[in-house]
Amino acid sequence: MFPLHPPGDPFLINTTLFGIPLAVRWYGVLIVGGAMLAGWLASRRAEQRGYNPEHIWNLLLLGMVLGIAGARIYYVIFEWPSFAGRPWFDLINTTKGGLAIHGALIGAILAALIYTRRNRLPLIEFLDICMPGFLLAQSIGRWGNFMNQEAYGRPTSLPVGVTIDADRRLPPYDDMAKYPPATLFHATFLYESIWNIVGVGLLLWLERRLRGWLRTGDIALFYAIWYGLGRFWIEGLRTDSLCTNGIGGECGGALRTAQIVSLLLLAIGVAGLVINHRRALPPPAAKVPAPADDPGGEPDAVATAPAAGDS
Repeated sequence: MFPLHPPGDPFLINTTLFGIPLAVRWYGVLIVGGAMLAGWLASRRAEQRGYNPEHIWNLLLLGMVLGIAGARIYYVIFEWPSFAGRPWFDLINTTKGGLAIHGALIGAILAALIYTRRNRLPLIEFLDICMPGFLLAQSIGRWGNFMNQEAYGRPTSLPVGVTIDADRRLPPYDDMAKYPPATLFHATFLYESIWNIVGVGLLLWLERRLRGWLRTGDIALFYAIWYGLGRFWIEGLRTDSLCTNGIGGECGGALRTAQIVSLLLLAIGVAGLVINHRRALPPPAAKVPAPADDPGGEPDAVATAPAAGDS
């Protein structure tokens, strides 16, 4: 057996500095760390396509703000019965409840839409550039669930599982007589982390292997298919899902909200690929030379971007 034991304290730093409380959670560190790695990967990919990598870092800042806001709004909407009548601060306090990754995805796409429109950049190509990094950030961020002892599954007989403290268990698994401290639960955070990191490799491999076949938007669509498939089956193991029947936890046999959204992502990905490859390709864009008075200047990003079909 290979039990995974979360730390007893979800804080990386929890002290007082010059009389001021200083608390840093592992969850926040992992989210920010994952975002930084995603930015690094996306900036390299953007530069390879002829874009200024600073666009990625600017977009990352906006994406983190709207992504976290979207993740919290999404969670509160689907868990509204548990928030109604509570202090308004609980609505934005992420320690009271949590964040939903599908809401973060919506927020991140909205950020990309705003930024690319404002800077006259191609939205779809920037989604292709960013989605492998986004999946990488998701893979790292899932370890925050391990640190918080949340988003775990039902008891498992597999040789690998996660142990959960009594005060972090949901009913009926908080019955320590029936489920003793050594009980192993499905490490759903680990399943999704592995699934996502494999997806990063798959997207990058497909981009190289199918270079002559891929069109602009395909990598983002493959992301939707891969993540939708993985999240659908993993969500079915969890004990703390947002439910379509209004009941939190294991949902009483109903589909979970995340499973519905995952099916939608899968459908969008498949339909998008079909539509993307049925449409006629536009003629290749002509390369615009740099102005004579600025021979060393940065090439125009739009003019030098690869035509559809070359991504």
